[in-house]
Amino acid sequence: MALKDELRQFVTDNFMYGKPYEGFADGDSFIERGIMDSTAVMELVAYLEKRYRITLLDKDLIPDNLDSVNSLARFVKSRVQPDFTGAADADRIALRT
Repeated sequence: MALKDELRQFVTDNFMYGKPYEGFADGDSFIERGIMDSTAVMELVAYLEKRYRITLLDKDLIPDNLDSVNSLARFVKSRVQPDFTGAADADRIALRT
């Protein structure tokens, strides 16, 4: 699954209760759309740290990094270790086992 698809699926399943959000685009703000609140952001951070094996610092907890599917994908790509990406296309991330 492509990174953006995986992130969108997590947001949909956990904060939108599996229901498609009409008019929800990858660049839309989670907070402005009412999809996430501060508690949801902390749940998102826990997911990112566990799933992608990254550590988020306090300075990382800003809307530029976490407030849309696009910003999440860009942030995750910038933080994963080089050996973490195993797919041929740059928009996919695969775990090595």
